[in-house]
Amino acid sequence: MAAGRARAAARTSSSHWRAKQFCRERPGRSGKYDRLCAYAAEPRLGRGKESPIDYRFAAGDPTLFKTYAAELVGLSPDAILATGVPAVAAIQQQTRTIPIVFMFAYDPVGLGFVQSLARPGGNITGFSSWDPPLIGKWLQLFKEIAPGVTRVTGMINPDSILPPSLSREIDSAARSLGMTVTLASVHDDAGIEEAVATLAREPGGGLMVLPGVLNNARRGVIAAAAVRYGIPSIAWHTLSRAGVLLSYWLDQSKLPEGAASYIDRILKGASPADLPVQQPTKYSLVINLKTAKALGLTVPPSMLDLADEVIE
Repeated sequence: MAAGRARAAARTSSSHWRAKQFCRERPGRSGKYDRLCAYAAEPRLGRGKESPIDYRFAAGDPTLFKTYAAELVGLSPDAILATGVPAVAAIQQQTRTIPIVFMFAYDPVGLGFVQSLARPGGNITGFSSWDPPLIGKWLQLFKEIAPGVTRVTGMINPDSILPPSLSREIDSAARSLGMTVTLASVHDDAGIEEAVATLAREPGGGLMVLPGVLNNARRGVIAAAAVRYGIPSIAWHTLSRAGVLLSYWLDQSKLPEGAASYIDRILKGASPADLPVQQPTKYSLVINLKTAKALGLTVPPSMLDLADEVIE
């Protein structure tokens, strides 16, 4: 997953959306755009005609979001597709009129992107990824697979835009499970190493990797450090496949397809203010057994039965 790393603007003269060039040159050949491109290429969107699609790819560099947002808004597009919270926030600062459809953005009400989920009320709508209560589930999973975990470090990035209610949700969930959670902001590989090493100085440590541009880009470094220091870890699916112990995350296979359908409706005259924000309806659990073995953990059979994917 490339949360906050790319966005595309669809600029048309007759409500036709071209997919061919964008899909040939899409940023990083990211797999998450495969479904979007396949859907966008269908006749109901293109109707056999082509019109420009402009995109910008931040490549994990948070400093580029403001620059790219200004560039895309300056093109006067009919709609903008924004991937991740940093992209949405940057584009929102540039325009309150151009329709924006987001993917992989969390807590859009808390962050002020929309007035409500049912009636967004402005120029922004889309498909949310997670909300703060999800963190309570992460802490619960720690207790199931590693009951000795009592101190959890939540790894964030300095440029992360966090939901206002996150601290409250974390504190409430942690207290109910007899845990303490401390947030640690990391800037680079050295910061990742220091945060994990500090956590490992006392027993009972667990690492919770919160969504962020740098965390996603350095997922291999984070996973390796956690294993090296013997720390159980949890994050989203991209990180579990990089070596993090657990992930519990939304099924995102339908998000690009849904975003394409919303853009289609907007280009046909619908207003983002009237298109409800869609929330995740399905989550999946991934367990990395290779990492569990390296940490000396035995995964309970009941937990394996619930897993949607087991990495061996």
